[in-house]
Amino acid sequence: MQKLNRILILGPESTGKSTLAADLANHFSEPWVPEFAREYLEKIDRPYRFEDLTEIGKGQIFQEDELAQKAKKFLFCDTDLRVIHIWSEHKYGKTDPWVMEEIQQRKYELILLTDTDLPWEPDPLREYPELEMRQYFFEKYLRLAKESGFPFLIVSGNKESRLQFAVEAIENLGY
Repeated sequence: MQKLNRILILGPESTGKSTLAADLANHFSEPWVPEFAREYLEKIDRPYRFEDLTEIGKGQIFQEDELAQKAKKFLFCDTDLRVIHIWSEHKYGKTDPWVMEEIQQRKYELILLTDTDLPWEPDPLREYPELEMRQYFFEKYLRLAKESGFPFLIVSGNKESRLQFAVEAIENLGY
């Protein structure tokens, strides 16, 4: 049985994560894991709370593990629990211990960190359109990517150049 390579697409809001995940999945004819937070937040009829972040994290992991069953060689993950950790610390000053434990247990063969060079696209679920805040979050994700121990690359440029760069990176790593 061939090894499943989980590729994590990580980055601040409105930096092209979902687009890149979908484009990579299409290129390699493999599944991608959408951001569960979007689905969850659209269903609740109130602002999210600290406890919701853990539920979002559990939904993200469940979705990732379910889609891994359908993947042959790659699974492209639009975010992971690092996003829950960053938002939780930023908004509430704490992170559920379950989230931190799961971050340590989950393995990815590559992290593609999306840069803030794409224009902001308004969305009711997005909170920080200011470039300074996008850069602030980028630095936090960069730190987590470095600390993860997984190979990571920063992806920038337009949609086409991001896809080409990511495809070449994945192929050059021998996956």
